[in-house]
Amino acid sequence: MEIGIVHLHNLLRWGVLLLGLYAITKSVLGIIHKREFTSKENLAHILFVVVCHTQLLLGLVLYFIGPTMAGIRTSGVNMMKDAGARFWAVEHLVAMVIGILLVQIGRSLSKKETDPMKKHRKAVIFFGLGLLIILSRIPWDRALFSGM
Repeated sequence: MEIGIVHLHNLLRWGVLLLGLYAITKSVLGIIHKREFTSKENLAHILFVVVCHTQLLLGLVLYFIGPTMAGIRTSGVNMMKDAGARFWAVEHLVAMVIGILLVQIGRSLSKKETDPMKKHRKAVIFFGLGLLIILSRIPWDRALFSGM
């Protein structure tokens, strides 16, 4: 079961990347062309947040239930001396939670805003920062589409 979740988690990183770029692009174009905030932008934002939350949920399942992480977590303080174990146990997890938190904050703030330009700006800033943090801790050395 862990292998299936790992493959789905790996595949969904592309959804996070593509939907993040799409949502940011929609809002950047909204700013440039001084467009209203339409249902298309709203849908792009919702899809980006949903795929981020799904990815986080799968990652947390792997972190707390997966046997691979159980071995890393039980090594205790020694885990911090091993760069690979530290990446998976601390850096990847913390960066993803912070990145997805920024995406969620961006969605919440832009949703509450009434001025379309401010909606677009808040989305671009928070989605952009969140996506940058997420991209910084994706293990890009893994297969592009593992298991396929």
